[in-house]
Amino acid sequence: MGAIVNRIGRVVVSSVLLAAATIFYFGITGTIAPNQVAVSTDTVVNPAGDAAPVAVGSVVVGPAGLAIPVAGVRPGQLVDTYTQARAGGARRHDAIDIMAATGTPVVSAAPGRVEKLYFSNGGGGISAYVRSDDGLWNYYYAHLSAYAPGLREGQRLHRGSPVGYVGYTGNANPEGPHLHFAVNRMAPGEKWYQGTPINPYPLLAGNAAKR
Repeated sequence: MGAIVNRIGRVVVSSVLLAAATIFYFGITGTIAPNQVAVSTDTVVNPAGDAAPVAVGSVVVGPAGLAIPVAGVRPGQLVDTYTQARAGGARRHDAIDIMAATGTPVVSAAPGRVEKLYFSNGGGGISAYVRSDDGLWNYYYAHLSAYAPGLREGQRLHRGSPVGYVGYTGNANPEGPHLHFAVNRMAPGEKWYQGTPINPYPLLAGNAAKR
């Protein structure tokens, strides 16, 4: 009888450790309802075209299947800054700024591979470019305070995988830490710093973009 109890105990402990490791690895907290999709998978969340964002743990997945790339941020907190002027009116923003406290986790909006880790003192500061699996999209995460531990070029990311932490490196204002998030449509042969920008706001928030 004692041997059976010990065996059962080992099975229970192993199950608990496996569950804990899974939660730690994917960074998912909370309970996943039957109609929700775990952020760590690459499955499209709303295959029927439902326009409502879906909350999964601390990350929200928008109608286009992109996760809001700052943990804990909800659609109503997003502001469409895509068309705002920058550099004294010399250029358009071509991105959205997602405001959050310094150190807030930044996660991958979509599955892909880390194409470039880059630092620009007068621009995006600590930044990461992630190319989608089909090569058609590039996701840009800028003004990070640091990269996620172990992040490297060539690394495969799932939607919801850790990228880094919100900050204000580069030309960002220290009084307003945020993630600068951009989405670029990539033509064949284009490099990580090229592409045609599109507005991420409606993809994440499910709302119409500003004209």
